[in-house]
Amino acid sequence: MSKISKKMCMIGDFGVGKTSLIRRFVEREFSDRYLSTVGVKISRKTVELTDVEARGDVSLQLLIWDLEGHTKFKAIAPSYLQGSSGALVVADLTREETVDRIDEHIKLFASVNKSGSVAIALNKTDLVEPEKLPMLLGIAKASLDRLSEAERSRAIATFTTSAKTGKDVDSIFEKLSYTMLESAK
Repeated sequence: MSKISKKMCMIGDFGVGKTSLIRRFVEREFSDRYLSTVGVKISRKTVELTDVEARGDVSLQLLIWDLEGHTKFKAIAPSYLQGSSGALVVADLTREETVDRIDEHIKLFASVNKSGSVAIALNKTDLVEPEKLPMLLGIAKASLDRLSEAERSRAIATFTTSAKTGKDVDSIFEKLSYTMLESAK
């Protein structure tokens, strides 16, 4: 089994649940306590991937960069995004404006990484009334429609996630991991 290390970044507005998704994925924990990330925090997790195209089984060490979501941070964010093979763009389904800004985060990532892949986490599904979900998914689609074709093609998947319940957390990280490896051939 080959061992590979890849950098991925968590991008999104403040308070959307980036750190909570990482904690659920890496540590299998969730906390209701909100702690704002200052600058960047790096976590590691080894993911075992099977039948990776042209590589067989791979042990992938993910270096997950959790980027601060405050607007004042946007000026230095590009330097943190460099060298990333993928990004997880996170929006909070309880705050429509964060869903509407998905395109801005993808554009920022695409401006620095010409070939990186993006997955979109529409987070906090546990807090959304089921009848509101189609409207919020429509807002997410409208945000993606504002992207150029090249930028839109990077968005490999959209998942509705919950760091609290664990809904689709492993799935989104696994999907992005496979895509990062396959696009690196």
